[in-house]
Amino acid sequence: MTAPGRPDLAVVDPIGLIVGLVTAVEHQLEPDRIRTVVISVAGGRAKSRRLAAHLAEHPSVLADGCSPAPRAVGDLLIAMREAGAQAISPPCCAECGRQLRTLQRRGQDWYCWNCGPQPELCAACGNTRRVASRDRAGQPRCGKCPDTDGRDPIAVIGALIAELDPQAGQEVIADAVHRSAPRPSYQQKLAWALESHPALLTGDGHLAPHRAILRLIDLLHEAGVAGIVRPSCPGCHRVVRIDKPLDGQRVCRTCIAHSRIEECSGCGARREPATRDDQGRPLCPNCLVNDPANLEPCINCGRRKVVNTRTPDGPLCSGCPSLPTATCSICGEEKPCGTSRTTGRAWCPDCQRHSSPCSACGGVAAVVSGTLDQPLCADCTAPEVWHTCPTCNDPDYPHPGQCARCLINRHLNELLGPPSNALHPGLEALRRNISTTEHPITARRWLNKPSVSPVLSDLAAGRRALTHEALDELPDSPPLAHLRQVLVGVGALPERDEYMVRLERFLTDLLASQQDPGQRKVLHQYAIWHLVRRLRRRNNGRPITPQQFISARQRTHAAVAFLKWLKAHDLTLDTCRQANLDRWLTDDSATYRQTAGHFIRWARTNKLTTVHVPAIRWNGPTQPLNNEHRWNVARRLLHDDTLKPEDRLAGLLLLLYAQGAAAIGRLTIEDVEIGAQEVRLHLGDAPVQLPEPVAELVRVVAANRKGHATIGALAPSPWLFPGGQPGRPISTTQLTQRLNQLGIRPNEARSTALFQLATEIPAAILARTLGIHTDVAVAWQRLSAGDWANYAAEVSQRPVRTDQSPASNT
Repeated sequence: MTAPGRPDLAVVDPIGLIVGLVTAVEHQLEPDRIRTVVISVAGGRAKSRRLAAHLAEHPSVLADGCSPAPRAVGDLLIAMREAGAQAISPPCCAECGRQLRTLQRRGQDWYCWNCGPQPELCAACGNTRRVASRDRAGQPRCGKCPDTDGRDPIAVIGALIAELDPQAGQEVIADAVHRSAPRPSYQQKLAWALESHPALLTGDGHLAPHRAILRLIDLLHEAGVAGIVRPSCPGCHRVVRIDKPLDGQRVCRTCIAHSRIEECSGCGARREPATRDDQGRPLCPNCLVNDPANLEPCINCGRRKVVNTRTPDGPLCSGCPSLPTATCSICGEEKPCGTSRTTGRAWCPDCQRHSSPCSACGGVAAVVSGTLDQPLCADCTAPEVWHTCPTCNDPDYPHPGQCARCLINRHLNELLGPPSNALHPGLEALRRNISTTEHPITARRWLNKPSVSPVLSDLAAGRRALTHEALDELPDSPPLAHLRQVLVGVGALPERDEYMVRLERFLTDLLASQQDPGQRKVLHQYAIWHLVRRLRRRNNGRPITPQQFISARQRTHAAVAFLKWLKAHDLTLDTCRQANLDRWLTDDSATYRQTAGHFIRWARTNKLTTVHVPAIRWNGPTQPLNNEHRWNVARRLLHDDTLKPEDRLAGLLLLLYAQGAAAIGRLTIEDVEIGAQEVRLHLGDAPVQLPEPVAELVRVVAANRKGHATIGALAPSPWLFPGGQPGRPISTTQLTQRLNQLGIRPNEARSTALFQLATEIPAAILARTLGIHTDVAVAWQRLSAGDWANYAAEVSQRPVRTDQSPASNT
């Protein structure tokens, strides 16, 4: 609800509202000049909304300049004064009232130089004075007691670097110090830190107390100074930019994002929050961009949609490509123009935002047609009579210009050349698939991607071979992965195990980066001859799953982390003792401590070490089990026809049959037996007869299954739940997000279902029907305290029924 008298910023343009409020006070500046200043200060969506909300509630701040107010308000007042505003007041000090030219803030209040800084007790003289600097211990010092040792900090840093590389030039070192820390006081702090901890320059940069040290290391490394080692992230062990503090160390941006993961209050996804709502609840980036308050009118189509591209002329939505240059039908200037949905003619963004008295009716409204001298509003504009497509004469295309399918064919001729026998058969099949796709607009957008068009052009011209190996040479990206699956879907490329290829490439690069031959040999034995070999044997020709890929990668990272810790403490697997291992397990700086247990147990089995880490015994679910909530959600999925059938079926398979998201995604149409009277589903060795209305849901989903892939998708799909990539099932991540939107938390709900089923069904039957391992079924039965001594006698006394299933209770 919007407060009385306060505009709804989800509907009103915040920039326009700010310009209107400022224009009502300042009469000396033109509105266009005011708009330019406002955009320069608050061009972002969130900042402009905060600024507009405060000015709408407190318009008097424009005239008196008094805080409390957000920082953006003070920036706007200063920018307006610099632009020549006379009626707009500059910010005023909250304590003495002095007008300010720059801002110092405490909370929401502005202060001048005399009133702002808070005095502290000087560590040298003991007097309470304004803090001028801090000593090497971080204690405050007044202006009369600076902590200086009389040495040149650049000379001190140069001497430290000369010990690593005597050939390093002092000019190179001085330039790197000046670029990383321009102020002399900051240079002094760098010298103190490096002097007390010289190893910061040789690999311990993640312990740097100042960000400038990391910048100095990068500059020295780029200059070729020997002995300088760029630090790796202590969280993920990648040699990337690490300047974010976390638990006393410097980590990369990815590890910071992982440490901030929360459950989104909008969609339930566990991600780093992009913002928080009015109640302080986290919102993920997807919910943020789709918030109605963040939608903006597209300068091409005029609809309020998510911004896909920002141009100097304004925002464009995902459905509108970059504006072509044309002659505006209103102002007559040659500039980027969209197409008017009313007249079908070109008009520029400036004319779209222009309002003027209509030359026909005299009312002030937005100019839709006419000219600048004789503008016409929408009511006085005769709509354009659109004809059929001039190329194919499609009567179902009531829009100006060529239809989307003709535009696709023209674009395909530009990329692949005209149809001929010289074109590779696989690319010719791709051409037919794209030109006959059900959604030509989506296919056209996909062809316009910068990572797709050049690749297709190179394949058609013969500059790149149509093989998996040739595509592997390109930088890895999601569009390239989708293009590869499209080529596989149309038969241009053979099917291959992509996750296994990614795992092998990852292991090859990781092993090549190891400098120690002994560690490289051990890692090769563990990763190649144990992890990969066991994966191949376990899958028996089936492709590995994303979860198996992630698990193998994490275990390899854990092995590398443990071996690096051993080397840092002058130890090896052979010389490591249980006391050393216990010290590592309790070391807060150590990473992958739980995951590395698998590597240590393998090393002990292969007689590479004598230490041992016991496997963590599973003692039941850690989250609370809520059987009542499970049945409430199940009843809703059974009877709510407003939900998508595939979402209802996936949720019921999880809630009633304890199937995980990964297992649900791998179900194929061959796992379903649809008869005239009954429907059976193969979850394990023995099929499960499904009751109504679950059986009807399976019939509907099996008959109408269709993924989001537009190009290269097999019809019909072999998967019961097709995914976004051609020929692939729905990903576990995507299915989990859809279940979260239904109020289902997969891990908690599956544990609740398994617990309840284990109390009703013997472990052997549970394992056979649900497709889980017998040991798992026995563990759940033991946890639920199920007693099946009299099971056979009980079954023999039951009446014959056809709806015996976990769902019959509903």
